[in-house]
Amino acid sequence: MTTFAIIGAGPGLGLATARRFGAAGHAVALISRSARNQDKLVAELAEDGVTARGFTADALAPASLAGALQGAAAALGPIEILQYSPVPRADFIKPVLATAAADLDDPLAFSLKSPITCVDAVLPGMRELGRGTVLFVNGGSAVRPHPERAGTSIAFAAESAYAAMLHDALAPEHIHVAQLIVPGAIRPDAEHSSPAALAERLYRLHTGRDGFRHFAEPMPG
Repeated sequence: MTTFAIIGAGPGLGLATARRFGAAGHAVALISRSARNQDKLVAELAEDGVTARGFTADALAPASLAGALQGAAAALGPIEILQYSPVPRADFIKPVLATAAADLDDPLAFSLKSPITCVDAVLPGMRELGRGTVLFVNGGSAVRPHPERAGTSIAFAAESAYAAMLHDALAPEHIHVAQLIVPGAIRPDAEHSSPAALAERLYRLHTGRDGFRHFAEPMPG
């Protein structure tokens, strides 16, 4: 059994993707800051027959993410699929003219340094397997900067550039890197942007291995 690891596991998209990949036979590593929330998700997944375990780490503390991923691989099996989709903090979202250089420290750690650390942690195992998938989930500001959301616009753009380069560099090793852009809110009643619909889309990106950037919905305007 190989493992699906999600950074930013929560009761919405995180739980939905855990269910989808778990139903396909993968063990699930739920990585987030709250052990209490992880316990709830593990219990829900157990009712569906999914093997899952929580690992506590903070997306603003890259070393904690590396430790959690190493622990997950040791406990559950090699990580074949990594999903990086934590929700940015509200204070990352400031107008560009109110954003100082120091205001970008946390957004860049969250959206660039931590993803790089996570990929470095799982690559040896993927290479040993001879395959792997890395999935990045971002909002629309990753491809269309918004002047009222400078922190996430800048940090997501950096994450997108890193992920695109990673896609090209790892393709010869049968490790697929893909990005899913979700332009609007994730809502249970949305046809294409509900947690369940996005989970299915992410699973298809893993199995289809077709291209780098994909959109859950057309970008408005």
